Amino acid sequence: MPRPAAARVGTGAAARPGPGAGEQDGASPFGRLAATVERLRREVLAAHAEADGRALVELAKGILVERLGCGPAQAARQLAELTEQAGATPLEFAVEVINQASRDRLSEVTSAFLAVTTGTGARETATAPGTARNRSSAVRLRAAESGALAADDTQAVADSLLEHALTPLGAEAVAIWATGADGSLTLAGSAGFSAAEAGRWRYVPPGVATVARRGLAERSGQWIASLSATGLPTIGQHHHPDGGRVALPAGAGGRIHGVLEIAWPAPLAPQPPQIVRQIEALAELCAHTLESSARLHPDGEVSPRVVPDVAELMDLADGLHDPALVLAPQLDADGDLVDFRIQHVNSHFLDPAGRPRGVVSGALLLEAYPMAAGHSELFERIERVYATGEPFRAHRMRLTALVGEVPLAAVADISISRHAGSVLLIWRIEDEAARLASLLQHAQRLGRIGGFEENLLTGEITWNGQLFDLYGKPVSSPPVPLEALAAHAHADDAVAIGRFLRTLLHGRRPASTAFRLQRPDGVTRHIRVVAEPVLDSDGRPFVVRGAYQDISAQHWTEVALAATRDRLAHTEQQASERNRLTLQLQHAIMPPAQAPLEADNLQVAVRYRPAETEQLVGGDWYDAVVLPSGLVLLCVGDVAGHGIEAATSMVVLRNALRGLAVTGAGPGQLLSWLNMVAHHLTGAVTATAVCALYDPRDHSLRWARAGHLPPVLVRDGETAALPLLRGILLGAVPEAVYEEHEVQLAVGDTLLMYTDGLIERRDRSVEESLAQLLTAARTVPPTLDQQLDRLLTYSKSDTDDDTCIVGIRVA
Repeated sequence: MPRPAAARVGTGAAARPGPGAGEQDGASPFGRLAATVERLRREVLAAHAEADGRALVELAKGILVERLGCGPAQAARQLAELTEQAGATPLEFAVEVINQASRDRLSEVTSAFLAVTTGTGARETATAPGTARNRSSAVRLRAAESGALAADDTQAVADSLLEHALTPLGAEAVAIWATGADGSLTLAGSAGFSAAEAGRWRYVPPGVATVARRGLAERSGQWIASLSATGLPTIGQHHHPDGGRVALPAGAGGRIHGVLEIAWPAPLAPQPPQIVRQIEALAELCAHTLESSARLHPDGEVSPRVVPDVAELMDLADGLHDPALVLAPQLDADGDLVDFRIQHVNSHFLDPAGRPRGVVSGALLLEAYPMAAGHSELFERIERVYATGEPFRAHRMRLTALVGEVPLAAVADISISRHAGSVLLIWRIEDEAARLASLLQHAQRLGRIGGFEENLLTGEITWNGQLFDLYGKPVSSPPVPLEALAAHAHADDAVAIGRFLRTLLHGRRPASTAFRLQRPDGVTRHIRVVAEPVLDSDGRPFVVRGAYQDISAQHWTEVALAATRDRLAHTEQQASERNRLTLQLQHAIMPPAQAPLEADNLQVAVRYRPAETEQLVGGDWYDAVVLPSGLVLLCVGDVAGHGIEAATSMVVLRNALRGLAVTGAGPGQLLSWLNMVAHHLTGAVTATAVCALYDPRDHSLRWARAGHLPPVLVRDGETAALPLLRGILLGAVPEAVYEEHEVQLAVGDTLLMYTDGLIERRDRSVEESLAQLLTAARTVPPTLDQQLDRLLTYSKSDTDDDTCIVGIRVA
């Protein structure tokens, strides 16, 4: 059989030396040695080709012996005659005989390839142009198959596949991966890759994403046009990063033994179906080789099987305390996996439908549980484990079994593992009673509850483990009877325990009490005991059942809460008294309405509205007084904060401003002095204020502001806020200068000075609230008092703050 050109090194003209050089080299000792090595090499290659072809020819002779019923010599003569008539070589005709006799995957691939290349399929004669190409393809495939079956290791299979079947397809390298039970990949054989590259990729741990592992995900494998587009690492990726790759699962009989990965130097175009089937046939060859190689140690000796036969796996299942099934693969005539037969059911197995084990044992899995394939995907899980060997675990997996026409649902913990050629399925149906008992035990532990039962006739006492922990006693110590309960409790609780026992034993009624348990380790625990008697037919108690609960945390929580309530009550009382004194102080200095002020041609009215919540008593203040000079002092202010401190600070600033005003200074100077008082003499109090001096003789008003809202002027039904003068709030800095402004008032004008409690809202800005005040002030009632009352009534403030208003009207 001829070898590919790459294998016939030294047989072409390029390998023959030139005349002059050849004679010179051949005459030397080294030249004669090189010629001898080259001749021996060609003989070895020819021997290999002859051996490959001889195996196929001998196989064809055997087929003729069986079909014709003749001897080997007559079969050889018949084969020679038929070869001569067909006009083919003995090797090509032998392959045709094998294909027609076997009708296997390789023969199907060859027939499909013939149908495409000739265009007429089997009707073509032996001399048709496509037939020669078909024979060449069939020879390559059969030679690859022969080499794979004759090889004693996977490396030889890789060499044979690349040489006979893949190089004609344009491939440059091939890798055969073996899958491990843990999901790992081992490079079992490779060809076309360097030894260093193969060494680096000898082992791929589980979970590492590679081209080969991607090929295990789907039965059709992965056909990658360009390796660079995927970004997946793989063997030889740096040699041709844009080359094509194919990774197919190597499986047989429903089991996946590895992956066949093929590398092309250039991007891979979509392949025709006949090429796809040819490569799939090669993957099947690899699966048979990997299955055989898995039983051999690296040194060539046969290794012991994990589970020698099904009988040992059955013994293993019987030794388990969990329910278990032993499943064997069920193959069809073509060798494909169609189902699993339940070969064995151990004694602990519980069927979801309640059927006896004898009904389930021996049946096919999909017959016994037809819904396993669809609803719960159980069959797919088993099939995947059998194919890959990777175990599967699932907690509380919902299953559905169909018995007759009634679907039954169950929840189970599933464990699936492969052992040699069988699958072990552990299928534990959830026990509702056991689950509830576990939940009860968990609740008792969280609630620190211990249960007991005492037989009054025999004196036998049963405690659970939690009760021993409550008492601080080892489990090996004897339980404490109810009659001796007082001996383990605080002396002050003896009366309560006695009342509990009388109600329980003599009154024959359920009873409960709380006591302080004195533990052996010196720790005192607060315990509540609840018990009820069990009466016999004569109405006499013979068993007492009950529980102890550690309520120490609850007791100390109640003690802490009681102490907290006492402290809160005392604090509330102090706060109430404090607020009462604050309100008295505020109302004594600033009553809600002030007596009419006597001034020439001037009406003055003031209003003060305290905060609606007593805890928010603030520091708003106002003043309106006629000075000795005849000028009228008008002011409003707001001290930051609430409570007694704000009220006392308000008194200090109000009285200080009254005293400073008799000096005859203007409003700007008065605020500068008042700022010094707030900063130095009141403990760094901050406040806002508006100060004005009105001259009744010419109706002029000089005013200044310290961080406060400007006054509002009402004239002829129109309202406007006075200019926003420069002036920082009081007490912020040691010294400050405040700008003054003079307004000439006319008869009928009204001026309003107020604190922010009149307009401030949580959901609106100050500008919006001021605009609403200007709208409300346009309405001018007959008297000034009525106007101030109307503004307080229609105020939309929602901050529960104090409110002060000072109004003057020129008469």
